[in-house]
Amino acid sequence: MKTFLAAVLFFDLCLVCLSTRPNGPMVQVYSRGPGWMDKKNVLICHVSNFHPPEIRIDLLKNGEVISEAEQSDLSFEDNWQYHLIKHADFTPTSSDKFACRVTHEKTTKEHTWEPDE
Repeated sequence: MKTFLAAVLFFDLCLVCLSTRPNGPMVQVYSRGPGWMDKKNVLICHVSNFHPPEIRIDLLKNGEVISEAEQSDLSFEDNWQYHLIKHADFTPTSSDKFACRVTHEKTTKEHTWEPDE
């Protein structure tokens, strides 16, 4: 009986852990070098702390997907939270807007790159 109760409690704890997930992946959008206008650079989108591993990451220039963007291999931490990096060469101008769009578990969010002043 004790073994049965221990198994039920363990199962309940697992369900609680799975149901208290954070509000989606953590997303950081930045450039390799200082974000100056008219200077060649690399746009980087680092997405971490997500599970399950199915995710879509798009780098955008003025709302259009940057087709030359490259993506790292899927990696995970000890706690089975995954992370990915997507990057592309870019030369920002004052009229362009750059962003990273992340779709995970039917939720899509766009994160804007902010240039340096």
